[in-house]
Amino acid sequence: MSDDTEILTLPLDGWHRAKGARMVPFAGYAMPIQYEGIMAEHLWTREHAGLFDVSHMGQLILSGDDVAGALEKLVPGDVSALKEGRMRYSLLLAEDGGVLDDLMVTATSTGFYVVVNGAVKHQDIAFLRAKLPDSIAINHLEDRALLALQGPKAVAAISRVVPGVDQLYFMEADLFLWGEVPLWISRSGYTGEDGVEISVAAEHVEALADALSAQLEVKPIGLGARDSLRLEAGLPLYGHDMDPTTDPVEGNASFAVSKRRRQEGGFNGAESILKALSEGPKRKLVGFSVEGKMPVREGAPIFAGDTQVGVVTSGGFAPSVGAPIAMGYVAAGHNSIGTALEAEVRGKRVPLTVAQMPFIPHRYHRKGAPK
Repeated sequence: MSDDTEILTLPLDGWHRAKGARMVPFAGYAMPIQYEGIMAEHLWTREHAGLFDVSHMGQLILSGDDVAGALEKLVPGDVSALKEGRMRYSLLLAEDGGVLDDLMVTATSTGFYVVVNGAVKHQDIAFLRAKLPDSIAINHLEDRALLALQGPKAVAAISRVVPGVDQLYFMEADLFLWGEVPLWISRSGYTGEDGVEISVAAEHVEALADALSAQLEVKPIGLGARDSLRLEAGLPLYGHDMDPTTDPVEGNASFAVSKRRRQEGGFNGAESILKALSEGPKRKLVGFSVEGKMPVREGAPIFAGDTQVGVVTSGGFAPSVGAPIAMGYVAAGHNSIGTALEAEVRGKRVPLTVAQMPFIPHRYHRKGAPK
């Protein structure tokens, strides 16, 4: 980001600063990276409930005739099968199948509510306007904030503030009233924990944040812990673990290519993506356990002997694991679970082992799961 780029403020900017947040530029906004410390905030979220401000994300409404059919040319998911209030993780694909963004798509009574990453939301909107028919309306909800409440006690906490939220299951969403204030709430998130995301008019977000943080289980959590939480959960960060040079198969996101779409194709890059599904990718995004205490960061080359076979895309200390972990791309033939490799960090070799992801179990509240 250049020095003359304007840094925008979130609706909760003053609230964060009053809570003692250390603010940093991220995705064009001043955002809280931590309050009392990344380690403490990470562990609090795993054990209790963390409140995250993710208002930098783009919230869109897509509507119009055959909006599902039009969107399916750009994403590999079966969004036309989504019932109202159901949601799906998907990928916005370039014409060659490269990943332009990962996103959440929720079916509504009038179309789709789509949440895209903050750093590329304006590029996403421009791409959608260029590729979708003129009959499809794209409404960017710039007057709304987005909060995420994550952790094993998150739903209990919000249910005292907004009764009925506990009736949702993972990847379900509905409209709730907080007094007279409408809230669009989904049981979802990006930490591996149970929790919710809450879309609220920006003018009401501070009062809502106060009401949620007044619950004993809830503390505000910054970007630093959000990153370590998602890394432990094996969840990719767009722009680091995925970008336009990667396709869904090598990006370990084959699950986002729905069964019907594999049979029918018809989406950007379908030919090359379906070929990679059948033949296997030339490289793949995998997780790594790291020997010792030295964190292995993004950009570190990965070696098998003297041959470079990959690169780290995310890495750091994992508070819940109690050790460094990483994520990165490794060439075929070197990416099986248990494969021993090395990363080069400041001229030294650090032993890595290809590990199963997620590094800790997901704790989503799935419908039909045993209690």
